[in-house]
Amino acid sequence: MIEIDESKLQVAAQEGMDEFIRVFTDKYQEVIDHELTASKMSLLTGEQHSLLAYHLFREEVITGGFCQLIQNGYGGYIFDNPFAKAMRLWGATDFSKLIYKAKEIYDAHKEDLTKERTEEEFMAMYEQYESFDTLEEEFMGLEEETTALIATYVDDHLDLFAKIVS
Repeated sequence: MIEIDESKLQVAAQEGMDEFIRVFTDKYQEVIDHELTASKMSLLTGEQHSLLAYHLFREEVITGGFCQLIQNGYGGYIFDNPFAKAMRLWGATDFSKLIYKAKEIYDAHKEDLTKERTEEEFMAMYEQYESFDTLEEEFMGLEEETTALIATYVDDHLDLFAKIVS
């Protein structure tokens, strides 16, 4: 089991919910050597993958939206796994619904969304896939509440996410 220092968690919790989550996800990234490859998937549990997926989703969508998330290679990790279901089970139902809506767009245009692009072609995606705009705005409105819900779930189920050591 992945071990996390209790003092790091306490400091992060004082800094905010996103920092609390980051303590876990930074450790997960370290364990998989920052590579989401098939050979490394078994190094994390389903719960750990779901938490890492939320962290990656949040970072990518806040920075550059769904197009960036997908172009940076996280589309399959988010949409082809039971991430949305996990979010619903953790209590983030509105966020889960948003993921399912984005998955519909992703599934309908997967080949085009995931193909290699030049910088210019990538920028053009934002006009081509304006259907993501509403979902991105919706996420921005949900982000703080969703992060708090997820952090609370993790805090209430610490043993699913790491062994906390002093």
